[in-house]
Amino acid sequence: MAARAVQVSIDEDMLGRIDRDPEAKRDGRSSFLRSAVATYLELKRRRGIDDDFRRAYSGKARELAAEVDDLIDAQAWPKT
Repeated sequence: MAARAVQVSIDEDMLGRIDRDPEAKRDGRSSFLRSAVATYLELKRRRGIDDDFRRAYSGKARELAAEVDDLIDAQAWPKT
C-alpha cells in the first residue's frame, strides 16, 4: 500500500520519547507512528467488542445461570 505523507504536531516531550525508543531508532519515526496507530486502533476495536458483549449480557445473570444449570444437570459423571 502506498504511503501518503501527512503533517502531525507532536509536543517536544513526546517527540523526545519517540526518538529515544529503540523501535523508532531502528525503523524511523514514520514506521513507529504507523505501528502505534495500528495498535491503538486494534485496541479500540477490541474494547468496542467488549462493550457490545457487556451491553448484550448485562442484567441477564440469572437467565444465563439457568441455562448453564440445565446443561450441567444433563451431564453425567462416568462410572468407575
